[in-house]
Amino acid sequence: MHRNVGKIDQNVRVLVGLAALSLTVLGPKSLWGLVGLVPLLTGLVRYCPLHHLLGLKTCPLTPSSQS
Repeated sequence: MHRNVGKIDQNVRVLVGLAALSLTVLGPKSLWGLVGLVPLLTGLVRYCPLHHLLGLKTCPLTPSSQS
């Protein structure tokens, strides 16, 4: 599993995930906030299956990944 989520994308995903998860405790206290687990987890592992399917990659090429 190769990284396909860049650093800026990772930070945005983690922040959005945490914000959505906070909705389970604060605000409307809805279980819909659990949807925040998806961007949080994809941000933490820096791999997004949807990006893989679409052929997208937001992380720069590293010397070890060029071969």
